[in-house]
Amino acid sequence: MIPLFVDCTGKQVVIFGGGVVAARKAGHFAYEAEVLMVSKTFNPESKALPVQIQTLDTRAASDEELNRIIEHAFLVIGALSDKEENNRIGALCKDYGVLFNNANGEAGDVIIPAITQGAHYGVAVSTLGESPAVSRFIREDLEKRYPALDAMIALQHRLRVELKKRDTTPAGRRRILWEVLHDKTLWSLLKKSPGRAWDRVAERYLA
Repeated sequence: MIPLFVDCTGKQVVIFGGGVVAARKAGHFAYEAEVLMVSKTFNPESKALPVQIQTLDTRAASDEELNRIIEHAFLVIGALSDKEENNRIGALCKDYGVLFNNANGEAGDVIIPAITQGAHYGVAVSTLGESPAVSRFIREDLEKRYPALDAMIALQHRLRVELKKRDTTPAGRRRILWEVLHDKTLWSLLKKSPGRAWDRVAERYLA
């Protein structure tokens, strides 16, 4: 599998299921894609999300009914408690060439990773479905270890612009940017005062 970041704006994501797992998957896409949740019942978390809801017992629905829901989707997610129903939906998606993620059943062709992101970065972690707990552990560890990551990225961008103005060589820029990344005092300052952090950069690396 190839890891990608995909813009889902305006694309339809269909999620079969209305429980805790389905709600978590829906929350992942709800503020970018057009999400439709399909299930016989829905928990309060699902109903609170900004998504469309269609009440349907998939076990009683024909393939033709499901095809009408699937055929125009960009991505379909099987998050029903019934593995066989998820597998059935996955087979229908394959016939239409629609991307499919299976939360409970035979693996589809898409894995939804654990994600941590800020204003300037996005990090996705996956164990290819073998251990979601490990993916979550790594995500939480990154968030704990680097609470000032957004601020560091912004500072690095500002520093790169300033170094280019000074006509430094590519090798010289790389050296300075790398030293800044390893400056532990700077990381501490970024958590408290990005302004003071920049003063340190100016004095120590740009003087």
